[in-house]
Formats: sequence, structure tokens, C-alpha cells
Amino acid sequence: MILNKKYFLLLALLTLVSLVALAQPAGGGPPGGPAGGGPPCWPPPCVPIDGGISFLLAIGAAYGAKKAYQNTQEQE
Repeated sequence: MILNKKYFLLLALLTLVSLVALAQPAGGGPPGGPAGGGPPCWPPPCVPIDGGISFLLAIGAAYGAKKAYQNTQEQE
């Protein structure tokens, strides 16, 4: 049983590290902004949703890990 826990933790850690490493692009966009000088998206009040979604995914992953841990404790 200990081997399964270590394997699960290693798999979770490698998944987390790969997601964090691949989450951001290596370079930025072209210098000077978008071609034409207009707003980068339409309609103009551009609202980024990345922060909120990342936070919700992190909470969901933590909750899932907690439930998985509780299930393994109940089975023992």
C-alpha cells in the first residue's frame, strides 16, 4: 500500500510541475502591440479570466486529492 501512495504522489508532483512549466508561453507577443493600433480584443473592456480559472482548478484539485485520501483511509 505504501508503494501505491508513493507512486500516486510522484505522479501528482510530475503532473503539477509539467502543467506549471507549460502554462506560460516562452516568449511574449510581437513588440508594439497588435497591428493597426486598435484594442487587442473586441469589445474593448478586455477582462482576463485566466486567474480565476486557475484558482478554481487548484481548489478542485485540492478537494479531489482530499476526497481520494479520505477514501483510501476508509478502505484500510
